[in-house]
Amino acid sequence: MSGPNRVVIVGSGLAGATAATSLRERGFDGEVLLLGSEEHRPYELPPLSKGVLLGDADEPDWVKDEGFFASNNIDLHLGTTATRIELGARLVLDAKGGEHRYDRLLLATGSQPRAIPVPGGDLPGVRTLRTIDDSLALRSAFDSAGKVLIVGAGWIGTEAAAAARKHGAEVTVVDQIASPLQPVLGDEVSAVFRDLHTEHGVTWRLGTGVAELIAGDNGVDAVRLSDGTELQADVVLVAVGAAPRVSLAHAAGLEMADDGGVSVDAGLRTAAPDVYAVGDIASHFHPRYGRRVRVEHWDNAKGQGAHVAGNLLGDHDPYLKAPYFFSDQYDLGCEYRGLADVDTDEVVIRGDLAAREFIAFWVRDGQVRAAMNVNVWDDGDALQRLVDNDIKVTSEALKTGDLSSIG
Repeated sequence: MSGPNRVVIVGSGLAGATAATSLRERGFDGEVLLLGSEEHRPYELPPLSKGVLLGDADEPDWVKDEGFFASNNIDLHLGTTATRIELGARLVLDAKGGEHRYDRLLLATGSQPRAIPVPGGDLPGVRTLRTIDDSLALRSAFDSAGKVLIVGAGWIGTEAAAAARKHGAEVTVVDQIASPLQPVLGDEVSAVFRDLHTEHGVTWRLGTGVAELIAGDNGVDAVRLSDGTELQADVVLVAVGAAPRVSLAHAAGLEMADDGGVSVDAGLRTAAPDVYAVGDIASHFHPRYGRRVRVEHWDNAKGQGAHVAGNLLGDHDPYLKAPYFFSDQYDLGCEYRGLADVDTDEVVIRGDLAAREFIAFWVRDGQVRAAMNVNVWDDGDALQRLVDNDIKVTSEALKTGDLSSIG
């Protein structure tokens, strides 16, 4: 196929903005239009639940300095929501009445926090965390709150719990799972995070859900759990995951995957001519795993955004990178590489779980499928190599051997 003259990118988050900048870095001198619903220039999300929420920073990590997009002839339209795609006419329409023709179209619309469908779910004081404005408002609320209740014991919920404790609030975390982060880490490793937060004063209400949020004089006042318990709360944060923003793609007739994302091939292309999707919405057929994978982490958005630029310009290269994410909670820092099945993979621990200085490996068929280093920082390259390559390895070698020499 011939190269494009005009690329339209819908979504000015990390994936879309990285794609736009990568097009220029690859020497593309045609038109690049970047449409974003937010009023802020593109930024990265991890600091929102870490540095900003903790009070260590007042701004996110910006994708580029102010003025970069204009100086590089990237037509950035902030506060502009795309409302319709006409595939046949190769046209994107926006809420301001704009009509934008494309030769190549990239969808990078991201995701939005899931709500809890219970009475009182929309009361004042019930918060989610997705944008820089959300983070600053939640930080202010933590500063003045006596009691914070967090619904959801995943990564956002646990990081927010650590921030709320730093701000001096009493914190209770509610989730139906048996241990925080258990669906991702399994029982043994998730217990490390449970005990960490317990030591810092977090109260767990696990194995139960929320039945109702109860109104007070100024918004939410209490939470009734599904077991009948009623807990007082000044602030409620709902952190039960995110839903991909796919309504635009769905309405256009693009193929949807069973995981809720937009179906794309190994090179991040949809079945529609010259239409691609990346980031949170992309249900990507991953050659490494032989199946569709939809990842909502920062590194995936950045990596796919950079990679798809080449394919928008005519390449057909598959995206091969394994998932990666990191977290910081109190004095614990960790990095996770790969994709484990915690229900079936063997867990091998190197180091000391009790001291929270260890590496966890998830092993299947004698190969490392995922690895997480916790407060251990010298083996990142070796872990990446083990995850990226089909290296046969024994549990004993992972526990005691020289990781850099395995294979």
